[in-house]
Amino acid sequence: MVIGTGLQDGYLNKDEIQAIVRDSLVSLALDGKRVIVLIPDNTRTMPMPLMFDLFEELLSQRVSQLDYLVALGTHQPLDDIQLSKLVGRSVIGGKVGCIQIFNHEWDKPESFVHIGTISKEEISQITGGLLSCDVPVQLNKRILEYDQIIICGPVFPHEVVGFSGGNKYFFPGIAGPEIINFTHWLGALITSYKVIGTMMTPVREIIDRAADLVSIPAACFGLVVTHEGVAGVYFGPAKEAWHAAARLSNDRHIIYKDKLYKRVLSIIPEMYDDLWTAAKGMYKLEPIIEDGGEVVIYAPHIREVSYSHGKLIDEIGYHCRDYFLSQWEMFKDYPGGVLAHSTHVKGLGIYDPATGIETSRIRVTLATGIPAERCRRINLGYLAPENIKLNEWQDHDEEGILVVPHAGEMLYRSRELNNPAGLISLTGLVA
Repeated sequence: MVIGTGLQDGYLNKDEIQAIVRDSLVSLALDGKRVIVLIPDNTRTMPMPLMFDLFEELLSQRVSQLDYLVALGTHQPLDDIQLSKLVGRSVIGGKVGCIQIFNHEWDKPESFVHIGTISKEEISQITGGLLSCDVPVQLNKRILEYDQIIICGPVFPHEVVGFSGGNKYFFPGIAGPEIINFTHWLGALITSYKVIGTMMTPVREIIDRAADLVSIPAACFGLVVTHEGVAGVYFGPAKEAWHAAARLSNDRHIIYKDKLYKRVLSIIPEMYDDLWTAAKGMYKLEPIIEDGGEVVIYAPHIREVSYSHGKLIDEIGYHCRDYFLSQWEMFKDYPGGVLAHSTHVKGLGIYDPATGIETSRIRVTLATGIPAERCRRINLGYLAPENIKLNEWQDHDEEGILVVPHAGEMLYRSRELNNPAGLISLTGLVA
């Protein structure tokens, strides 16, 4: 059963959110239990301070331990200052009083426990034969110290899985590299263009299948949030709560346009501090850009491609999916998550191995603090951010120019049946 509600218009007030959280937590047998809450990092819009306060108020007298684990995936760990901003409390040494807040340590093999394997037969069935291999499932072993897991995070359209949230807080949130790389590369094979904003995808099915291997009881709060407020809160088993939130996200987080655009200026908020995270300003806008058009990622504050994976991206650059598939022996040993990110940023395209010519559907240009020479080296365009005058970009809709402030969470789609993804062959996929 799912507890909660969502609004097609308007937002829930604090009392309404508190009532949903209270009723939800009452439904769990938590007295005397050790509870760990999986939460997003600072790259998601989320009323985490409110939820943190409510959990402390409603659980501190019931449970024997209440802690938090930031589901970083492969993002950078948060320091005390960042954690303090995230939860709205002063965090000292990773603690708020007796509450501990842990970062997921994705790069430390000793931090994981193996909980099972998804067989190659299952993988082949789920992916329609695109991939066929055993996928080991590892999770942060810290969860074994607790009696109850509570997932608490927002749901948005997502480039790898369709919609974020739910069991995605396990995979990739607190997962080991094998399943992270596998699921991201699977999403890239299908292409972000086809996956993003789709309710059920092969990647989601694999994540849910992997979550079945988690032996500790888990429940989930799925929130639907915009910059103006909380539109919905749903609680229950992870799949059910996520599904309810994803339906509302489909209504609240997708903006339809009546035409395609030649140029889009994607203005990136400061919560994204490298291109790895800021690239959502590309993924969410790709569907409304016409063939041969351009997206400009405007983020003067960004000076790094990826704090976690920058060296690897410097080696491979940004390319379309078929560029890698046509030269698989050269790239097969790179992490699937890094290859996936590369294809997502570059977007749809084709590669002719006979000529070595790569043709992208649209151009991706960085107007960031990343130098022009590095942009060239990683196969992206460059504009000096100081030369962009925002007032000169405004009010040119009739000329096919669109400015998108605070890009990265709202998905833009065209009402036209424009689907260049259907022109990109899925043949030759690597098993």
